[in-house]
This record gives sequence, C-alpha cells and structure tokens, in this order.
Amino acid sequence: EAIVTSEELGQDLEHVEVLQKKFEEFQTDLAAHEERVNEVNQFAGKLIQETHPEEELIKSKQDEVNASWQRLKGLALQRQGKLFGAAEVQRFNRDVDETISWIKEKGQLMASDDFGRDLASVQALLRKHEGLERDLAALEDKVKALCAEADRLQQSHPINASQIQVKREELIANWEQIRTLAAERHARLNDSYRLQRFLADFRDLTSWVTEMKALINADELANDVAGAEALLDRHQEHKGEIDAHEDSFKSADESGQALLSAGHYASDEVKEKLTILSDERSALLELWELRRQQYEQCMDLQLFYRDTEQVDNWMSKQEAFLLNEDLGDSLDSVEALLKKHEDFEKSLSAQEEKIT
Repeated sequence: EAIVTSEELGQDLEHVEVLQKKFEEFQTDLAAHEERVNEVNQFAGKLIQETHPEEELIKSKQDEVNASWQRLKGLALQRQGKLFGAAEVQRFNRDVDETISWIKEKGQLMASDDFGRDLASVQALLRKHEGLERDLAALEDKVKALCAEADRLQQSHPINASQIQVKREELIANWEQIRTLAAERHARLNDSYRLQRFLADFRDLTSWVTEMKALINADELANDVAGAEALLDRHQEHKGEIDAHEDSFKSADESGQALLSAGHYASDEVKEKLTILSDERSALLELWELRRQQYEQCMDLQLFYRDTEQVDNWMSKQEAFLLNEDLGDSLDSVEALLKKHEDFEKSLSAQEEKIT
C-alpha cells in the first residue's frame, strides 16, 4: 500500500519512466497475489458451507481481506493514472525544452554579423540561410502541435496548468524571437547581396574601361592612306563596343540609385562608386573623341602627302616634255606638237584645280 499511495511523480521524464517501471513490477506482483486472494475466498466459502462454528469471524475476515484487496487495486489504478499523467506532462516539458534548445542553437547562427565580403560569399550565406528558413518552416508545425498539447494538458491536468502555461509562453517567446531574427538576417543578406552585385558590376565596368582605354591608346598614327583608313575603321569598332556597354552602365547606375533611395547602410560607398563610374565613362568617351580627331587629322595629312606626291610626279614628267626643243620640221609635225601642247595645258588646268 505504501507503493500505491506514494506521491512521488518524478522530476523529469527519465525519473517518471523509472517510477513507471517499478510500478509495472508492482502490478505484476499484485496480479500474482490475486490467485492467493481467490484461494482465501474459496476456503472461507467452504468453511461457511460446512457451518463452521466461527462462521461470523470467518465472514468478517473474508470481508476485510476483500475490502483491502479492492482498496489496493483502486489505489493502484489511481497511481497508474497519476504516473501516466506525470509522464505526459514531463514528455511535454522535454519536447518543449528540446525545441527551445534547437531554436537557440539556430538563433546563434542567425545572430552572426557575417553578411559576406563579396558576391560569392553572400550567395553562399543566402543559400545557407534559406536552408535554415526551411528548417523553421518545418518546425512551425511542431510548435503549433506543442501549443495544442499544452492546451489539452492544462484541461486534463489542472494541477499542472500554471507550469504548463509557463512552458508554453517560453516556447512561443523563443519562436517569435527566432522568426524575427530570421527575417532581419534575410533582409540584411539581401541588402548585402544587392551591394555586392553593384560592386561586382562596378569592378567589371571600371576594369573594362581601363582595358578599352589601353586599346584605344595602343595604335600609332599611320604612315599612309591605307593605314589611316584602317585606324579609323578599327576606332569605329571600338565605339561600337562602347555603345554596346551603355546598357551595363545604365543598369549599374540604376542599381546604385536604388540602394541610395532605400537608405542602404553603405550609401556613402555607393555614392562614391557611382561618381567614379560616371567619371570613368566620360573620360573614355572623351579619349575616344580625342583619338578620332587625331586619326581624322592623320587621314587628312596622309591624303595631302599622297596628293602632293602625285602632283610632284606629274610635274616631273611634264617638265621633261616642256624642255623638249623639238619644234617640228614640217607642218604636220608642228600641228602634232601643238596638239600635244594643248593636251598638256588641259592637264595642267586639271592639276591646278587639284592643287588649289
């Protein structure tokens, strides 16, 4: 009877399970003694049937044994119910504690101030965080189930209602906290991603500008008309590539302006990079225009040299014609010479237009 009237219900789930195991051993022993009680009842019945002289005493003892037996069985059932209830409450406590422990473990990860140092590291952190958010989504069902279990246990175990409510509130507080942390970290990682995406575009564009400047400055001025034409054609190809990057410059500028409009934590750096990007683009266009003028001047000079050389060659040839002292020795030969001289004068007139 001392076993079934014990008020010890355990301090945690493991302790309750130990008590339940001991009680199961007691129940096995109790079931084994039920046969003994039956034998006592059979023997008492036999004595009464034989009209034993102590019949009244026998009945009294039989009733006493049966009453004690029923009382013991009743107490055993009560003890079994209490241990079962205690196990339910302690199992709830354990599940809540384990859930809170997991939440705090993940909370430490989400409290990290590492938001990535470049685009690749930010993308890796975002993927990791999205994995944590999927874990949280899966945990939400468990939190809801534990809250529902808390409501049920408060109804079925009113004596433990206040302690169960404390656990429930502790669980909800931790759950709300980690959801807030997750949302804040996701927002910060998105901010970091947008910044690193902008900086990566900035580095790509400024690097391209440097390469393009070197390319534009690489060509020496031509020494002939064909070379000058080739320079102008190649220079125009460079302009085509510059024009093709206009959308990239526009996109980078829009990204930077969006960061500034949102009040991004790196606004000062973004503003500085936008200024550099604009200056670099302007400097590239100015360099291209300067070289275009130089190449066109070079072309004009080479055309002049070519035309001058052609005129010089023509005059050298014509000078020999003019120095010829042959004046003809007959009418026909004189007329032929006059015809040649007229042709020369026409050619001279054409060359004069070219020279002037």
